Amino acid sequence: MERGEVEDAAEAGVLDRGPARSGIAPDTDAVADVFARLALELHDSAGVEETVQAVVEFALQALGCSHAGVALAARGQPEVPAVTDPVVGEIYQWQMASREGPLVVSMREHSTLLVRDTATDGRWPDWAAKVLSLGVRSVLDVPLTTAAGTVGVLGLYSTTPDAFDADDEAVAHILARHASVAVATARKEASLAQAVDARKLVGQAMGILMERYGVDGDRAFAILKRYSQDTNTKLRDVAQRLVDTRTLPK
Repeated sequence: MERGEVEDAAEAGVLDRGPARSGIAPDTDAVADVFARLALELHDSAGVEETVQAVVEFALQALGCSHAGVALAARGQPEVPAVTDPVVGEIYQWQMASREGPLVVSMREHSTLLVRDTATDGRWPDWAAKVLSLGVRSVLDVPLTTAAGTVGVLGLYSTTPDAFDADDEAVAHILARHASVAVATARKEASLAQAVDARKLVGQAMGILMERYGVDGDRAFAILKRYSQDTNTKLRDVAQRLVDTRTLPK
């Protein structure tokens, strides 16, 4: 079966994944139920952190892995909002500090990276030695991608060598697709909420200036904007200072 066929079969819930390795029954109804529940939980998630936490928890149910985590692309260092074990957080932080390892490559090149055994993989020797010392033998990193690019990486880890087969990788890609859309949506909603809050805050600050100095709305906004430029401070922060202290920054 080709990769595309495997993914379609798994997503449709008809893929026979063989003996259970992480708590999920091998029957197709159980596989389909996992993804149905995942879709509902992602839909109900309140924000980005809740979204990725749901993803890593479902990864443990749907795949033969010991640990899982999500790293999200951000300005500067990637963010690590969810892991199922502190070991994953340590692996992520080490990679981000050294700029070496499959997570870095997966995020940069939008590619899937499979490490069958950290004891024998020679692509990132320092990284492999570090991960091996933590008891991890197999790693599967899958990018979370949208039309706008890579939003993060789903990392799957196992304490046994060669733990991930073609079916695992296919299911991981399905999980990553769910996660990519959910994370992008949660981030967009958070950004819109912040923009609405900022507009409300600026409006409150303008009201204070209008009442205190008897100016109209245009003039009040111009005052806030001038203070923002003169002090190299974001307009929202200038407004927040005025609302909190009734004074403008000097």
